[in-house]
Amino acid sequence: MSLGLYSHPFSSYCQKVLVALYENDLRFEYRHLETPGVADALKALWPLGRFPVLVDAGTAVIESTIIIEYLELHHPGPVRLIPGDPAAALEVRFLDRFFDNHVMSAMQVPVAEALRGDGGRKDVALAEAAAALDKAYAWLETRLAGREWAAGDGFSLADCAAAPSLFYADWVHPIAAAYPVLRAYRSRLLARPSFARAVEEARPYRHYFPLGAPDRD
Repeated sequence: MSLGLYSHPFSSYCQKVLVALYENDLRFEYRHLETPGVADALKALWPLGRFPVLVDAGTAVIESTIIIEYLELHHPGPVRLIPGDPAAALEVRFLDRFFDNHVMSAMQVPVAEALRGDGGRKDVALAEAAAALDKAYAWLETRLAGREWAAGDGFSLADCAAAPSLFYADWVHPIAAAYPVLRAYRSRLLARPSFARAVEEARPYRHYFPLGAPDRD
């Protein structure tokens, strides 16, 4: 088997890559970061120690978006996650960056503060995250109107990014009823078999969520 993925089921960025792999039923070796020796092997490949990292026949591929781009180039499947049309591809790539930078990143700040154990800073970070996420939610409510998936009718890289972003962001700052389009989109993502599989694989690790995982999803 040529593909190996250094990954953890509860990691949002790992889930992003797992969705891409599952969409096209790509075979790979799951190198679980809690398995003895795997974290050290990861650091030997990528000294920063961040994950996921994909290995393909000895070549290490770093960062979730780049991994999915790599899979599209070298291991394409029936689900085209990046359109062939350059303009359509640009929209997909833009939305991928939006979800990573304006939803995932905002969600992660209070989570990081909670992990540090600074209660006062955590409360400030939660308030800041709520404000940032509300701006992102409002923009997405308009942008996604009339679309089944983030960039249109086809499931894409943008949806791979959106799935874990919105999944965890809604835990940090719930998507209000004022955003029915976005709430419905999140529900479609949860029902998508590739992401549903990733969610189930992560379920045993919900106690890791430092803000307390809600009893839903």
